[in-house]
Amino acid sequence: MTTDLHGPLSAYAARLHATVGDGHHVASPLGAWLLLAVCATTAVDNDPAAEDLARALGTDLAGAAEAARALLDSPHPLVRSATALWQRSGRGEVGSGGWRAALPRSTEVGLLPDQAGLDAWARAHTDGLIETFPLKVGPDVAFALASALATRVSWATPFEVADARTLGVDSPWAGLLRRALRSPSHGHRCAIVSTTRVGDVIVHAAPAQTADGAGLVVLSVAAAPHVPSTEVLAVAYDLSAGAADGAQPAGARSLFDVPLGDAPLWKVREERVRTRARDGREERHHAVLPCWSARSQHDLAAPTLGFPAATATLAKALATPVEGFEARQSAVARFDRYGFEAAAVTAMFGRTSLPPEGVARTAELRFGHPYAVVAVATDTRADGGTGPWHGLPVFSAWIGEPDDLSEADAADR
Repeated sequence: MTTDLHGPLSAYAARLHATVGDGHHVASPLGAWLLLAVCATTAVDNDPAAEDLARALGTDLAGAAEAARALLDSPHPLVRSATALWQRSGRGEVGSGGWRAALPRSTEVGLLPDQAGLDAWARAHTDGLIETFPLKVGPDVAFALASALATRVSWATPFEVADARTLGVDSPWAGLLRRALRSPSHGHRCAIVSTTRVGDVIVHAAPAQTADGAGLVVLSVAAAPHVPSTEVLAVAYDLSAGAADGAQPAGARSLFDVPLGDAPLWKVREERVRTRARDGREERHHAVLPCWSARSQHDLAAPTLGFPAATATLAKALATPVEGFEARQSAVARFDRYGFEAAAVTAMFGRTSLPPEGVARTAELRFGHPYAVVAVATDTRADGGTGPWHGLPVFSAWIGEPDDLSEADAADR
């Protein structure tokens, strides 16, 4: 499943990052893609909105839905994941459609919470990394769909500390920072890789401590300064396909094919050493990186990101007409000497138009003098019919001497 998903997710990531732009940011294309894939379980065949949704997902709807179920119902030990579908009270029974059984088992389904409830959901499913829900709920929200992803890991081998000047004389950060990170002599992977897309890039892979045989590898990729961010991100996604297996990247260059001296991305030097390399030529790599953190908010309204189609698809499944939608993602991340943490909450609202303003009168009915009470039985059968007790007055009373509410009953239970 992972191999099949890598291509569609890479294509989706390219569109999302292009929409965000080249400023400092963090995002989770997977978090947004998963939300669309959950909507794919509700799609109807031959529906134009479903066709648009499939194009955004980059694969057929059945395959996307199955991928979402596999990921969400078999969560990764190091990546927390959650999805939820909420509907406004009074708009039919939540989850009553036949599509309910096709949703991932772990997807929460229920009534639309208030803002405090949505914020609490975001905090609970991101280990507190995201404190507020990306969207503000209002009376015009008919339904909401959300996904959350979060990780907090420690490096299997921590970084060493380096002087920030080792980032290079041409680095704009070398004069702004005092200290940077240097990869340890063992445990991390580094390479100079030749690519057809952007030329030479440098690659660093930091593995996290594993849990139950599952791990996480954070890949850093840099190209020449003039290369657009979208191109570098695309190469990073290409290289990520083999990162989990620890394989040497395709196109990795031998240091003995790289000229000695300084270049924009590296410095290569040569020295006489004792080595057990077969040909007497040993290659060593180190990487110097800065610590970094990011906190971002992304508007996901662009049609190419699929949320207009997802809203229309879900509205049909819920039999709820909508006149608009909102989709946003909140994402945070931190990369430092000892580990990596990141979280993203992606949210989508289906909105209806509010009725025009008018005048409302509210009556408070006051039983402040003697009144009658009749207790009537109901007797409804499973076949829709009624039994002999249905509608029969069983008790009746005239209330002329009221009692005061007791202290015990006045306390909330």
